[in-house]
Amino acid sequence: MSRTPSKTPAKAAAKKSPAAKPLEKVGQAVEQALDPLTSALKRPFAAKAQAQQAAAPAGAPGKPGLAVSPLAVPFPSIPPITGVEIATGHAGFYKHVREDVLLMRFAEGTSAAGVFTRHGVGSAPVDWCKKHLEMSKGENVRALVVNAGCANSFTGRPGADAARRVATAVAKRFDCRQRDVMMASTGVIGVILDDAKITARLPEIEPRLTADAWSAAANAIMTTDTFPKGAYAVAEIDGVKVKIAGIAKGSGMIAPDMATMLAFVATDAAIAPAALQTLVSLYTRTTFNAVTVDGDRSTNDTLLLFATGQSGAPRISRAGDRRLADFREKLEAVLLDLALQLVKDGEGATKFVRITVNGAESPASARKIARTIAESPLVKTAIAGEDANWGRIVMAVGRADEPINRDRIAVRFGPLTAAHDGLVAPDYNEAKMSAYMKNQELEISVDVGVGRGSSTVWTCDLTKQYVAINGDYRS
Repeated sequence: MSRTPSKTPAKAAAKKSPAAKPLEKVGQAVEQALDPLTSALKRPFAAKAQAQQAAAPAGAPGKPGLAVSPLAVPFPSIPPITGVEIATGHAGFYKHVREDVLLMRFAEGTSAAGVFTRHGVGSAPVDWCKKHLEMSKGENVRALVVNAGCANSFTGRPGADAARRVATAVAKRFDCRQRDVMMASTGVIGVILDDAKITARLPEIEPRLTADAWSAAANAIMTTDTFPKGAYAVAEIDGVKVKIAGIAKGSGMIAPDMATMLAFVATDAAIAPAALQTLVSLYTRTTFNAVTVDGDRSTNDTLLLFATGQSGAPRISRAGDRRLADFREKLEAVLLDLALQLVKDGEGATKFVRITVNGAESPASARKIARTIAESPLVKTAIAGEDANWGRIVMAVGRADEPINRDRIAVRFGPLTAAHDGLVAPDYNEAKMSAYMKNQELEISVDVGVGRGSSTVWTCDLTKQYVAINGDYRS
């Protein structure tokens, strides 16, 4: 969608005459009277964003004007993964200059597996990956191409054709089949991918392929992210060391099934596609499907796991093989690390919160209660205000519509008990609670008193900045 460029504040100020100032003041007063929410929330953040955008360096990743999350995690040192080459480029999906295309090339014989959004709308790249992973059974996947700035979702046949043309162009350059190319997109929904922007840049991007570019890859896929996200681990398979590395993007529209997120993980282990699929499906439940920022699922959620088989470790065909014990543990740790970084970069987030529900009828029931607490706007805004409002926790527990025993409910904030046996705790101390709520990282635990089911969900607070970011998302 084309827009007429707006005047800069400097130019606008230069054109204002002294006579116009009284009228301007009247207009501002009317605006404030008619739209107090906009005046109170959006305008201060918009002014701040304009100032930060003007100062942002050319080529900076993410959206200009966003301050780095106070919960930001430094990008780890990730060494090359044998069998993986990475390059990034600028295709022009954004108004400002930045890298917005990621290209990965994998060694012959690479296995692949994926977990995707179950959103009812979906997207062209999600459809492409699901279809072609099924066709190839995950064997010999050779490439991945990702773009930021356009989700290519809700774009019908034209969007599917655009995705196919990109895959065709990459396949020709890498001398492989279309189905050997995986794809992912992130950005605005409802805009058809301009595939020519990517295909025209491939001759420039391909020569840049290198084994050591994980940081650049993480930066290239950012949208409203304020810091790049990566994780790395070393595991052993039958005495041979294997590497696991991953990157992810996501900040808003984060909720289980899956969490808007993209994640790409690669290992030099030799694991058959069927086993790889079992592992990625299993550990998604306790990682990417256990985090929530705002309760909104994305149309483009994609987690892809690639195994190049270049480490020298023996090829494993079963996910339950005892030789994979250490690998399974390290893989889950990498996925959880990436998932928690999504929450720590939640749009406008200032608090990182772990919510655990115990005593539920089943793990599934505990999970639903925990998610209901984590996604309650009233709970999240109380956390933002550093208010240990345990009444809002109890409210969320009750509306989860799961079995609970009201007279046995207990609520704790970290080591402090707020409620016990369905009543305010006898030793409740407001001053201690308030002091605890000033921490950046918080733990809330609830026991609902009916069984042994337990589940943990990670979330963040809901601040005015979330409203500002999403109110101006397409600007």
